[in-house]
Amino acid sequence: MAEETVIYRADHVLEYPFVRSVGPTVGAFLTGLRDGKILGTTGNGGKVIVPPTEYDPETGEETSGVVEVGPEGTVTSWSWAGHPRAKQPLETPFAWVLVRFDGADTSFLHVLPAASPAEVSTGMRVRPEFAPEGERVGHVKDIRHFVAVGGGS
Repeated sequence: MAEETVIYRADHVLEYPFVRSVGPTVGAFLTGLRDGKILGTTGNGGKVIVPPTEYDPETGEETSGVVEVGPEGTVTSWSWAGHPRAKQPLETPFAWVLVRFDGADTSFLHVLPAASPAEVSTGMRVRPEFAPEGERVGHVKDIRHFVAVGGGS
């Protein structure tokens, strides 16, 4: 006679019911975005890092102090997205841009809407277009996109 196998079952839900703390450095940056400001940190040799990090990416030393930069900056590099895909930040053509804010030594990645690549260039001056004050929540999406200095939204 064959031995009967007993199968035990238990319902289990795998979840991660916690909220991540962003800490004082990233927290200050996100609060700055909510308030319509761009903040960085000071790294080794006075280098200003935006977005801010807790440690200098070149030396590993702790960064110090929060410093306001911008709000304008210069496009240091860009890539064209002529046919945006689902879940990309814009539904119309745009450029991914690396922007070095005035007063910063590193670049920040975001988007710049444009009808064609001819409207985007390395070295062009841009500024962030923030969501209206009552809609900002302390998230990188508080910057809707960048616009050319002198351009509209």
